[in-house]
Amino acid sequence: MTPKSPKRIAVDRASLIIDVRRELDLPSRRLFGKRILTLGGLAMLTGCSLTDDASVETFLGRVSQMNDRVQAWLFDPNRLAPTYTQAEITRPFPFNAFYGLDEVPAVNGDNFRLEVGGLVRDKQSWTLDALYALPQAEQITRHICVEGWSAIGRWGGTPFAEFLRRIGADTTAKYVGFKCADDYYESIDMPTALHPQTLLTFTYDGQRLPPKYGYPMKLRMPTKLGYKNPKHIMEIFVTNSYPGGYWVDQGYNWFGGS
Repeated sequence: MTPKSPKRIAVDRASLIIDVRRELDLPSRRLFGKRILTLGGLAMLTGCSLTDDASVETFLGRVSQMNDRVQAWLFDPNRLAPTYTQAEITRPFPFNAFYGLDEVPAVNGDNFRLEVGGLVRDKQSWTLDALYALPQAEQITRHICVEGWSAIGRWGGTPFAEFLRRIGADTTAKYVGFKCADDYYESIDMPTALHPQTLLTFTYDGQRLPPKYGYPMKLRMPTKLGYKNPKHIMEIFVTNSYPGGYWVDQGYNWFGGS
């Protein structure tokens, strides 16, 4: 007796193309996406057949992975994001998190210790005073949210490349990961970590970083979308093992370039 062929579930192409466009239609992906945005072309590039729900999930996952590779290839570690004047700062700068303002974590700065680990030479923890004593820089740059809004803010802190140098980080490693006081976690690529505008920030608009913006510190990257900028950082680690991220593990694009 010949076994029956597996049942083929019809795929709603109109719904699928909406999902694909949502995956691709971010500023850093549009140029690439417009050149390949047909289901046939994308299916061919990702090696997927679109026959049922499982194959659609695989397809969308591979589209996201492909976007990560393309964005990493297009990323210029020497290209600077635009900067602005103090008159252009968005006031008030919006609060944004996966919880309400009344749930912002309260971190005690007196006994705070930043933990560092992974592929670094010096794994000693850092007090806030020691971090504040590092070389300082400032930038007025635009925060771009994946939800479609943006705001200009003034951030101060130490260049993250300088901090990585101080702890003897292996800068040939693939990733830098972050764990936060509010259970958020994130990771970025090493070229972005070393970008001259990537700051480990301790101030906002000339004042100590307010809790709602990420006290005791936030990683500020104007080359990344907002969700890639972790707040309330408690631990930093360097690794070659993919660390994922809070929103990334729920389906957001990992590279997250703006």
